[in-house]
Amino acid sequence: MQTAFITGAGSGIGRSLAHALAAQGCAVYITDINAENLASVEQELRSKQINVHARVLDVSNREDVFAAVEDATEKLGPIDGMFNNAGISFSDMVASHDYADFEKVMDVDFWGVVHGTKAVLPKMLERGTGHIINVSSIFGIIGVPSQSAYCAAKHAVKGFNESLFYELKDTGVQVHSVHPGGVDTGIVKHGVHKASISGTIDKDEMEQRFKENARTTPDDAAKIILKGIASSKYRILVGGDARFIDRLQRWFPNGWRSLFPRLMKSAFGEDNP
Repeated sequence: MQTAFITGAGSGIGRSLAHALAAQGCAVYITDINAENLASVEQELRSKQINVHARVLDVSNREDVFAAVEDATEKLGPIDGMFNNAGISFSDMVASHDYADFEKVMDVDFWGVVHGTKAVLPKMLERGTGHIINVSSIFGIIGVPSQSAYCAAKHAVKGFNESLFYELKDTGVQVHSVHPGGVDTGIVKHGVHKASISGTIDKDEMEQRFKENARTTPDDAAKIILKGIASSKYRILVGGDARFIDRLQRWFPNGWRSLFPRLMKSAFGEDNP
């Protein structure tokens, strides 16, 4: 991979992907909605003499995504790898959450992936080569209480990826569906969290519990993702927790639900998950 476009590169997995790709000699075009974080990562990469370009980007804005990809192509050349990684988190109960909150999660976590994919796909098909890496989640495989918007968006990404996989058969372009488990990123810290099934949310406590249970580092996640891409893997599960939950729900499609509440209580302190 000679060139890569990364969304959500200001922190977490996106930042680690940028560094890992750059270490392999890849020119990177990094984007994030957080200008301060993005500038910091750009400086880190420039200090290593990396060919890097940065642009503040809201992936929910289709026109901006297409413009950013055009700019990246002008500066780096054809995009070999499109990493649709940007995402936000949101916690609330279906009965109480506002449509605006739900729509924002869908706009970023799902439509951002669609915009990024469609912005690079035509040129990749013309060249007969390229990788589209769309980040879903283990919550794109299962559902959990208070995460209906996030789960809906990540399930939508999973379904989008599966359809795209068959459409790209024999084209030379590959799509990779990435499903991280708990990765120690800032997604909870920077998310909006209003309520859980047991009541209101203490955001500081939630962030601490997430950090305690997020046993995969962003650097390790990036290594797993890039290894999966190199081996032409379609579905990439990131972390032992993602692999465990995936197998549990596949092997015991009904019975696993009696076990899952215990896991939730242990991990996040939910009294009645």
